[in-house]
Amino acid sequence: MRFAIALLTVICIASVIGTVLKQHEPAVNYTNQFGPFWADLFLALKLNAVYSAWWFLLILAFLVVSTSLCIARNTPKIVADLRSYKENIREQSLKAFHHKAEARLAESPQAGAERIGRLLAGGGWKVRLQPRDTPAGPGWMVAAKAGGANKIGYIAAHSAIVLVCLGGLFDGDLFVRALTWFGGKTVYAGSGFVSEVGPEHRLPETNPTFRGNLVVSEGTQSSTAILSQSDGVLLQELPFAVELKKFIVEYYSTGMPKLFASDIVIHDKATGEQRPARVEVNHPASYKGVQIYQSSFDDGGSRVKLAALPLNGSARPFEVEGTIGSSSQITNGSDQLTLEYTALRVINVENLSGDPPAGVDVRRVDLGQAVAQRLGAADKTVTRRELRNVGPSITYKLRDAAGQAREYHNYMLPVDTGDGAPVFLVGVRNTPAESFRYLRVPADDEGSLAGFVALRAALEDPAQRERAVRRYVAKAVEPGRPELAEQLAMSASRALGLFGGAEAVNGTRIGGLQAISDFMEAAVPEGERERAAEVLLRILNGTLLELNALVRESRGQKPLSEADEATRQYMTQAVLALSDAPLYPAPVVFQLQDFTQVQASVFQVARAPGQNVVYLGCLLLILGVFAMLYVRERRLWIWLAPEGAGARATMALSSNRKTMDADREFEQLRLKLLAEPSHETSHEGASRP
Repeated sequence: MRFAIALLTVICIASVIGTVLKQHEPAVNYTNQFGPFWADLFLALKLNAVYSAWWFLLILAFLVVSTSLCIARNTPKIVADLRSYKENIREQSLKAFHHKAEARLAESPQAGAERIGRLLAGGGWKVRLQPRDTPAGPGWMVAAKAGGANKIGYIAAHSAIVLVCLGGLFDGDLFVRALTWFGGKTVYAGSGFVSEVGPEHRLPETNPTFRGNLVVSEGTQSSTAILSQSDGVLLQELPFAVELKKFIVEYYSTGMPKLFASDIVIHDKATGEQRPARVEVNHPASYKGVQIYQSSFDDGGSRVKLAALPLNGSARPFEVEGTIGSSSQITNGSDQLTLEYTALRVINVENLSGDPPAGVDVRRVDLGQAVAQRLGAADKTVTRRELRNVGPSITYKLRDAAGQAREYHNYMLPVDTGDGAPVFLVGVRNTPAESFRYLRVPADDEGSLAGFVALRAALEDPAQRERAVRRYVAKAVEPGRPELAEQLAMSASRALGLFGGAEAVNGTRIGGLQAISDFMEAAVPEGERERAAEVLLRILNGTLLELNALVRESRGQKPLSEADEATRQYMTQAVLALSDAPLYPAPVVFQLQDFTQVQASVFQVARAPGQNVVYLGCLLLILGVFAMLYVRERRLWIWLAPEGAGARATMALSSNRKTMDADREFEQLRLKLLAEPSHETSHEGASRP
């Protein structure tokens, strides 16, 4: 019993691990999440595939065999005991029981036995009367029993353990493993289309048990499920095909999905029958013993159109089209890049006003904050929480010839983050383990990136910078003061050159506000830095405003009004974006221009013959435990021996547990069954009324 309980405890712990720890993930996923040591330990103990681990199956098989033998050994004894009334017990044995009593009855032994038998039968007892010959005359033994379900509970509880373990064996990977061990099937570790996978990696439709995922795009159908394994995948052929007519998803105000639903048509391969069905979360469809669950949803191959906009003057804008899940080849000078279309999200509900627990907007560029702090800007961190749908976004990867890739996440529409000017959020991260870091690019008065891109190109053009400086000096200096104009022109050229990266600081061209800050530290005494930085930034803002006016005039647009608050907000955000743009690790940014969304449903398909077995085992376990804990087995004997004109009764009660209930029940039976309780009695262990 102790060993069995220990094994059951191990199974419970293993089941918890199998529920918490994702099963059949690639080994690199465990390494990334838990580190090399724990990943190796999990793989060595097979915790990444608990339900198919050899030790888990061995424990289940041992419990099935040992518990079955226990049931086989004890059931005949229990059945024989349930059928027996033990009416052949001797009178002297009754006097040795803990609960016993004696009394004299005025009626004959036979009449007393019949009366007592009727009373006990009316109280739910099973009764048997046995006549006996004695030297004083015929006597009668009344044998009764109740609570036999207690012993049935033993059989039910142990049978439940067998059924649950058998259900676990049936619904585990035992049959799948058997097909790979003895059926000539192997795990597929490559990549490509499902149709290209060979038959040696496909499990037959007759596979009695499996659990896998089925991805179906709108307007298509599929009949092959994917069974994830630690070292690859196996393909499971289904006896039917699932066609997705329409996928429905509804969202909460927080952006979390509220409802997944799929309108599907099941096509029977053998008969050609078509059966429509609707699958929702917690409302699966069933066909030919296979359950179809709504697991999640994915992109089904949406078509996207992207505009590549340069963030430096060396690249030229162009457009590219592709499908989510596919890739395109991009040429950047002599470099060949692969553009991988990763994901399209039509709805993005974001908190763009800052996260209260951290107090930081994760989309702010870190360098911009650092430079602002160095220049003495106050921390204007916003801690309110505001959820808004900011529209569609595109996620893609740019992979170089060496196979190294960065992931990018860009929003299609400008977002009002509460800082004034609407901005385009352009995100990047080096690895999936990191969070995206966002560059805020201001939207022009037409709601596009074109104005900023043109301003960025003009900043890298020496001729444009020189024209902007001359226009700024002409407006800032009164006529007739050439020496002041020359000095201001030198300062404006220096500020614009440092900011644009044309001039080096300490031998390094870094550009942006960081270059201004480094120049102040290197060339200006500490006591004068704050005032000098203020003057230099004012000159920088003025020349950039003139540079932006030149850009707009070249595009046939009117210059922005200097007195307009929107202009000030736009230029402030443009200065920050221009400062941080050199840190963006790509020559172009791909902006989502148009898309045609195609949804896909991710179904979990499962054939689980052990499911009903487990349900039956759970029911038997509940009934068995209840019977063993709350049902008391009791046996009652009353020997009626002739004595004169009446009879002398000897009464005894046995119970499988000593409780106060047994004491009270015996006292109630004594008062009820023995007609003359005031006569001589002997009672031990009974509660007195």
